[in-house]
Amino acid sequence: MNKIIALPPNRVWRTYVGGKMLAELNQEGAPADSHFPEDWIASVTRAINPGREHLEEEGLSKVKFNGQSVIFKQLLEQHPEYFLGEEHFQKYGSHTAFLLKFLDSAIRLHLQCHPTIAFAQQYLNSNHGKTEGYYILGTRDDVPEPYIYLGFQKPPSLPELKRAVEEQDIAFLESCFEKVPVRKGDAFYVPGGLPHAIGEGIFMIEIMEPTDLVARIEFEKAGYVLPEKARFMERGIDFGLSMFNLSALPVQTIRQDYFMKPRVLFENELAKEEVIFDDAVTNCFRMNRLEVKGQYQFSKPGFYIAIVTEGAGQLQVDDEIMEARFGDKFFIPAAAESLTVNAPDGMTLVLAMPPA
Repeated sequence: MNKIIALPPNRVWRTYVGGKMLAELNQEGAPADSHFPEDWIASVTRAINPGREHLEEEGLSKVKFNGQSVIFKQLLEQHPEYFLGEEHFQKYGSHTAFLLKFLDSAIRLHLQCHPTIAFAQQYLNSNHGKTEGYYILGTRDDVPEPYIYLGFQKPPSLPELKRAVEEQDIAFLESCFEKVPVRKGDAFYVPGGLPHAIGEGIFMIEIMEPTDLVARIEFEKAGYVLPEKARFMERGIDFGLSMFNLSALPVQTIRQDYFMKPRVLFENELAKEEVIFDDAVTNCFRMNRLEVKGQYQFSKPGFYIAIVTEGAGQLQVDDEIMEARFGDKFFIPAAAESLTVNAPDGMTLVLAMPPA
């Protein structure tokens, strides 16, 4: 069976617009922004989109395997120990236990919040909330000051928040945040309960718990108005707002507590590997960054997803060789004993992994 699986584009409809960078990566004829601003990578998680519930496979990745196009979720169900490893399978079943995306925003995303694990278990019949981690790959040239909103710097009271949401007083809601500048290479995480929004012009990798659970307090984006059932996960406004963290979080605190300071795992003349997210930050997922110049072979327990974020070269497992360039994504099964990276001119990979 395949030891390296190339991951083709899996564009997913969203309520905001973007995706021009994804179209350029995919070498589409006329790259443009649209309501398909995300690419869900090796996804076994179904997207929840209002009015598109009939599309039962939306969000689920398809891959080429033994010459045929198959739904990745079904492939894992058929060969879970080969792809995921016995230990992972015993703990999580035939699920990767995380969701990975490219996200390319043309506009600021909805002001929103995701549930914590405890909230999801108690109220949403889910073992997962939606803690997220972001790794910035780049920003658009026409956006001079890329930013995110993360946490309330000037938090409203709950009655003030409810009033502003009901009246869609977006100016007031935005006034509760201060812009947090971001640039290429930044990494930060967003725990459940923290209000946030990604600003316009940001291209990034997003890793998260494997759900599509969200409460949105901003109802209209790019001319699209969220139906009521899509605002608070088919619940009322009081339910949705109950998950919001209303603490005051100064920008300095956000940078100190939520922005990552990569830790060097090892370094030699051929390679350097840094930890971006691990269980010191969250027990929901892991992510490392690997820089290689030359030929370098390494192994990791279990499976992982490798994304080329700079440079180009080749990936090799046994006699399987894949060409790799910026934006390419690959699933490396647990059965692959080692991976060889051939990058004479240098290549950087982001390695996304499940919880430890």
